[in-house]
Amino acid sequence: SLPPSSAPPDRLDRAAAIPDIRAMSREPLHPRTSYRHWQQIQTRWSDNDVYGHVNNTIHYQWFDTVVNAWLIAQGLIGGLPGEPIGLVVETGCRYARPLSFPETVEVGLALDRLGESSVTYRLGVFAKGCDEAAAQGHFTHVCVDPDSRRPMPLPSAWREAIGQLA
Repeated sequence: SLPPSSAPPDRLDRAAAIPDIRAMSREPLHPRTSYRHWQQIQTRWSDNDVYGHVNNTIHYQWFDTVVNAWLIAQGLIGGLPGEPIGLVVETGCRYARPLSFPETVEVGLALDRLGESSVTYRLGVFAKGCDEAAAQGHFTHVCVDPDSRRPMPLPSAWREAIGQLA
């Protein structure tokens, strides 16, 4: 048995090891005005988790939906044989405030970086009509040959269309 002054290892004060996130300095999330394309998405009952808010994994589904819907609308992807494809190589998200069902969210899309064979999109998630972002993410596509799956330069049509998001 342990002496009264010694806590078992699984009972140590874990709160002392958790940083105070209010003291951390972070770059503010981008405002609505920094996005060039918008898409509304209706939350679903199944989006909520046990804590009563949209689960973080749902944000990634929204990012995928918004980016690919925009690419399809621009005529850049359509599944035709031989056309280049964009493979996702990186995603990330910062969360600022909860969203929940039933709620309409507005997801903004902008260009963050355009490389030789890659493009990184910035996405902002906002509650409908709200000026402050609930979340901000990024999504990077690498343009690859559909057969070899090796990186290839972004086609000029892609560059021209994606440039509209800057």
